[in-house]
Amino acid sequence: MYLFGTSPCAARLQGQALIDSLLKELPKAKDDTNNVKVLNALSYAYVNIDPAQGIKYGQSALDMAEKLDWKKGIAIANGMVGVNNMSRSDYPKALEYALKSLKINEALGDKKAVAGNYGNIANIYNNQENYNSALDYYSKALKIFEELGSKEGIAITLGNIGNTYNNLNNYDKNLEYSMRALKIAEEVNNKHGMASDLGNISSAYASLHNYPKALEYGLRAIKMFEDLGNKNDLIANLGNIGACYLAMARDSIVAQPPNEKKESLRLALDYLNRAVSLAKEIGDLDYLQTYSLHLSEAQKETGDYAGALESYQQYVIMHDSVFGSANKIKIIELERKREQDVKNLVLAKKHDERIFFMTGIALLLLVILFVLRNYNLQKRSNKLLAGEKKRSDDLLLNILPVEVADELKEKGTAAAKYFENVTVMFTDFVGFTKAGEKMTPQQLVDELHSCFKAFDEIIRKHKIEKIKTVGDAYLAVCGLPIANAKHATAMVNAAREIASFMTERRKKLGEKTFEVRIGIHSGNVVAGIVGVIKFSYDIWGDTVNTAARMEEKSEAGRVNISQTTYDLVKDEFECTYRGEIEAKNKGVLKMYFVG
Repeated sequence: MYLFGTSPCAARLQGQALIDSLLKELPKAKDDTNNVKVLNALSYAYVNIDPAQGIKYGQSALDMAEKLDWKKGIAIANGMVGVNNMSRSDYPKALEYALKSLKINEALGDKKAVAGNYGNIANIYNNQENYNSALDYYSKALKIFEELGSKEGIAITLGNIGNTYNNLNNYDKNLEYSMRALKIAEEVNNKHGMASDLGNISSAYASLHNYPKALEYGLRAIKMFEDLGNKNDLIANLGNIGACYLAMARDSIVAQPPNEKKESLRLALDYLNRAVSLAKEIGDLDYLQTYSLHLSEAQKETGDYAGALESYQQYVIMHDSVFGSANKIKIIELERKREQDVKNLVLAKKHDERIFFMTGIALLLLVILFVLRNYNLQKRSNKLLAGEKKRSDDLLLNILPVEVADELKEKGTAAAKYFENVTVMFTDFVGFTKAGEKMTPQQLVDELHSCFKAFDEIIRKHKIEKIKTVGDAYLAVCGLPIANAKHATAMVNAAREIASFMTERRKKLGEKTFEVRIGIHSGNVVAGIVGVIKFSYDIWGDTVNTAARMEEKSEAGRVNISQTTYDLVKDEFECTYRGEIEAKNKGVLKMYFVG
């Protein structure tokens, strides 16, 4: 998807080279429109590299343009802040600034800029998966670009429309618009546009099972992105070609001969390994997550089960990292904003104090103004800080129990603690690997998410603490960090609800979902925070190990409990004694099924 923006040096330089050039120009620019232009160009250059920096330079451009009352500069600066917010997935902010830019450009009668605004608004809707609104705004942009005869704008818009149809799984429409975009991009020699259109076309052909055409266009895209030095788009196209070769090998319609299938799998591994390696090099977690999963599938097809497991584990780690990093970044940014608000308040007060002491004649008036202004400023700041604090606290509570989060905020650390009376539950899906073979990777992840989301809601209702998920396993504990005399009862009730939920889901979806196996044991544990980076709250002890053994010896759709747990709940639930059963590393244990 292309962005519509203003970058004066984009035709000559790209990426860091462009940024370095603009940073050299910035000190030379006076506080005039030229300064605004350089700041706006810097903002645009940072869109795909560091959008937080892009917002910083865009806001500086906006402040300068407003000071000069330069409407055109204000419109461009709003647009730059908008596209950078879109790049960091803050779509409400992105839309807010894009609409401000549109309003000014409409008042100025700048049709080309208005078309660019329409295009960027469409991009925002596209990212939000509001494809109908995206197509509506792309159509508005295309109409203006065609009236102006702007081939560059027409090509960009056609390519974006093709991308939107691809998201709608309308691959024929994608081909129609992307082919038109490619033809015009070739006419104006827009190499980046050509490469992106080639990649779009390749993706459409792959979805239509026309693999020779998909490879033809995809390999051309890879060559162009290599020449351009565009690593981000290069990763996407390497990964897509790898996925294409994998699809060829697995496609029952194509049914390749054994030697051709072997060669397709070899090429799939080659391209996917290159994509994963390059994603690691530039630290792109999203691409690393996506193509590690594809690589795992390719390795499984070749019989490299050890490699497949390693790649899948990397996918799981990256999946957690993407969401964990997003939360961490939000917390850090909120804290920084709070600190800056405090600094701004202090600076404002010092400024007022200087005015107070420098003024003689209007001393009384200035004192009154100072008090009123300081009061209002303090009131606004307190309100802002309270809101930001609540948001950062909410994010922290999504990671840690409230008591642990409070201790961490107060002391900077949270000590590990011993809890004597708790109940631990493990769940696992029966035949998860086999079930996963009947689903696409996305279907597998989506179904895991749906099941675990339901589990989360059930344990929250029973005031149980979720600890973590590991692959298809789910770990929770009741009785900490706040003691609960009925910890075993609450856990058994939750387990029965989970088992009932999965049984009903299995009736509806059949082999498109899983069967759950649940184990419970009561005893004592140690709980605390693990690590410094991406820290997590975890539990340890023999109770955890025994609960895991209860789960291993359970059966599909059943809740298996230990003797200790049975003694705590026998008067509240009907239980069936299973006898003494051998458990790994635990010897013989008495077990019961909860009725």
